[in-house]
Amino acid sequence: MILLLGGEKGGTGKSTLATNLAAWLAVKGCDVILVDTDVQRTAANWVDRRQLLSGISAVHCAERRGNVFHALRDLAKRYEEVIVDAGGRDSEELRTALVAAHQLYVPLRASQPDLETSLHMNELVTLARGMNPILEARVLISMAPTNPAVKETADAQELLRELSALAPSAITISERKAYRDAMTEGRGVCELNNDKASAEIAALAGEIYGDRHG
Repeated sequence: MILLLGGEKGGTGKSTLATNLAAWLAVKGCDVILVDTDVQRTAANWVDRRQLLSGISAVHCAERRGNVFHALRDLAKRYEEVIVDAGGRDSEELRTALVAAHQLYVPLRASQPDLETSLHMNELVTLARGMNPILEARVLISMAPTNPAVKETADAQELLRELSALAPSAITISERKAYRDAMTEGRGVCELNNDKASAEIAALAGEIYGDRHG
């Protein structure tokens, strides 16, 4: 299956989710490849750091630019799971990945600038489904405040329910230092023994993959 983490806003946690899901799958024994289409190489750098570690489950990596449709479909024939980390902008990579992907997740912060980009992503998904009718698309609140008194997340989720092409994810990913630590170390939070962050990623993986890797 091809999972795409994409969107038009940078800094929303796409690479964090892509790398953590890849690590979660690898720990489960899955043959997974992480495809980095962004010139910033955030996901690829994470894999580079991971490869220096010993006794850790392997995550394969490929970097692709431009039209990635055929590359992604080819990789899907050779790997059990493909996770695509697309940059935070409307690009050829994002649009062609939308046509190749089976599932899309659009992570957004619960802020007005981020929420505004969801409208155009809604349009892009609608266009992509003209060529890729099986595409499932969800929007997810990421980097959410952990303070229960802050109601931004609930307000944002209410607004996102109005999108026609993007279904709201039932999962919220919080702002936690564990995610930054995992990125720095080339690990997933599931490998850092952080219960709260690990539970969030496990819940997200369950929503995406069901019981395929349980």
